[in-house]
Amino acid sequence: MARGSFPILFITATNIGDAVLASGLIKRLADEIPNARFTIVAGPAAAPLFGFVPNLDELIVFAKQKDGSHWFDLWRKVRRRRWGLVVDLRGSAISRLVSTKRRAVHRKLVGEPIHKVMEAARVLKIEDQPAAPYIWTSPEVEAYAADLTAGQGPILAMAPAANWVGKTWPLERFSRVAMKLLGTGGPLQGGRLMVLGAPGDRKTTLGLKDCVPRHRFIDLAGQVDLVTSFACLKHARLFVGNDSGAMHLAAASGAPTLGLFGPSDDRRYAPWGPNARLVRGGRSFEEIMSGDPGSAQAVCHMMDLSVDRVYEAARALLAATEPKKTAPSQS
Repeated sequence: MARGSFPILFITATNIGDAVLASGLIKRLADEIPNARFTIVAGPAAAPLFGFVPNLDELIVFAKQKDGSHWFDLWRKVRRRRWGLVVDLRGSAISRLVSTKRRAVHRKLVGEPIHKVMEAARVLKIEDQPAAPYIWTSPEVEAYAADLTAGQGPILAMAPAANWVGKTWPLERFSRVAMKLLGTGGPLQGGRLMVLGAPGDRKTTLGLKDCVPRHRFIDLAGQVDLVTSFACLKHARLFVGNDSGAMHLAAASGAPTLGLFGPSDDRRYAPWGPNARLVRGGRSFEEIMSGDPGSAQAVCHMMDLSVDRVYEAARALLAATEPKKTAPSQS
């Protein structure tokens, strides 16, 4: 470690979505502490998001063990260092057992739910200026993403999978929306379809391959890492997907993002950003939960979200984010 540096231990969330939503804190710390050096702790799924963080000393992959030994393993890795700051978004005991000048530890909030970006900001007491999600890439990753997305026509990105069946909109409805948007008379007529997902999502995502001709189908599901997916999303004209890590990556990339919501609390998990919107069926989150408190009917939670409702929301988002045309110069 460089002399005079300020070592920061940053313990982030396990899942991809929460890790994306809290990622802006790292950017904020990097901007405000020029000599900061980072050791980042993340779960196996989310860890690849942080591979290009500047001044990264170590990326510790934190895999849970049934016997709880993962906490002891982590403590052994970090206990010998004197930290300048420990940021613990899991509110674990580790932050109290290591030597540090300052601790910023997540505490369970009471009262009305707030967005996860705001919740993360409160850990560092910067809730008046929440740190928007931020993912670092590299010139090589950006070049690779440009190659993967090269071609003619706007890109419609979709992520039809989710980590729970209750949050998953039917694949057949994704197909119909894609064909309406990309087909004759659609706002993205002649465009391309890019699908994203984890390796285990390929059976689902490949169900969309017949929506467009083969040369207009970009298959990223299980084919590229998270940071490459993020870089590819920067080239998308529109993203449509369930409440998932991919949705939060899309919003962080700046792509116009439409999140499809059912049994997710949009007060906490709405896609974050000026070009992000959400759409749900006729029921609010509270109505869904009160009608099925035990989630026995989880497979039905997204069924009241119609194709027409999603299509119209997508059209409205495209219109709201239409690039401004530059007026011809007067000679």
